Amino acid sequence: MKLVSWNVNGVRAALGKGLLDWMQASDADVIFLQEVKALPGDVQGVSWPDGYRLYWNAAQKKGYSGTALFTRTEPLSVQMGIGSAEHDTEGRAICAEFAEFWFVGVYVPNAQDGLARIGFRQAWDRAFLDYVRDLEKTKPVIFCGDLNVAHEEIDLARPKENVGNPGFSDEERDGFRDYIAAGFVDTFRHFEKGGDHYTWWSYRAGARPRNIGWRIDYFMTSASLSPRLKRAWIEPEVMGSDHCPVGLEIN
Repeated sequence: MKLVSWNVNGVRAALGKGLLDWMQASDADVIFLQEVKALPGDVQGVSWPDGYRLYWNAAQKKGYSGTALFTRTEPLSVQMGIGSAEHDTEGRAICAEFAEFWFVGVYVPNAQDGLARIGFRQAWDRAFLDYVRDLEKTKPVIFCGDLNVAHEEIDLARPKENVGNPGFSDEERDGFRDYIAAGFVDTFRHFEKGGDHYTWWSYRAGARPRNIGWRIDYFMTSASLSPRLKRAWIEPEVMGSDHCPVGLEIN
């Protein structure tokens, strides 16, 4: 089974930059998009690739956040959000139940400049971990998306200059470590131990051509799925957003 995830930074803009071609070429069973910044009606006339069921979770604030899930297999159930009134107005999560696992696509809140939203972010991290651990009581969990944190120094090009900045603060890194402590596996690191692999680049100062980036987009799985992991990858060659797609294949 092949799953892919991409923060498109505006689905309408991405549609003009090859999104549909990428979706078709991916031949994925599950495609999860983040930061769609649109209502379903805004893309009503789009000819999405055939064979997918579409689930859309838009933010209440127009043109902000939002996620979309495309799946070839009809889920047993689908839930929007993580069951938290405090966090479920921004369209940040979609949970789909399949026969053998739960799939949770997520777009984690950014702590913002000066860590202005760090309290909200920390509350999100706690609520989300509680949510996926609760799901895990019944079957394994796969969660993916823009988690808005670089876990270790190897996960960004300039760690020393970014200590304490949004995406590399102690608070956010501790939140990610809590996922690891709970037994969730960073699937990319399961296969790749080396550096210089990133999923987001600033639009400033030619960061992407110079590969001055951050790895903040992930596929995480319950430890029980580790024997079934076939490969995990990053697609830095795919343009159309300041993020690139990431993927996971499981047996």
